[in-house]
Amino acid sequence: QVQLVESGGGLVRAGASLSLSCAASGRSISNYVMGWFRQGPGKEREFVAGINWSGGSTVYADSAKGRFTISRDNAKNTVYLQMASLKPEDTAIYYCAARPAYRGSSSSSLSYDYWGQGTQVTVSS
Repeated sequence: QVQLVESGGGLVRAGASLSLSCAASGRSISNYVMGWFRQGPGKEREFVAGINWSGGSTVYADSAKGRFTISRDNAKNTVYLQMASLKPEDTAIYYCAARPAYRGSSSSSLSYDYWGQGTQVTVSS
């Protein structure tokens, strides 16, 4: 079992930056592909960014490209999402998730086994 706890959310103004963290416990995340997802008000959960087990490969949703950066520190068992130039449409609950690395990367929320409780990000205009 992998337990995931997100932190770093908050209320910011448009154009600001915010950094989210996802601390894992129970198992080393070095054996897992990690992803960030978000769910805005009245919307379905959507993929934001993913990173392979070593951190050498990342993938982003179009909405995140050029503004968000996903990274990981396996020694600290932590994954990060740095967000810049935030927009009101980025308002959502942000979740981190894990799936076994042997399955490869995926942008489908259905394919992730472990989820955190989420952290709220609100961007005011």
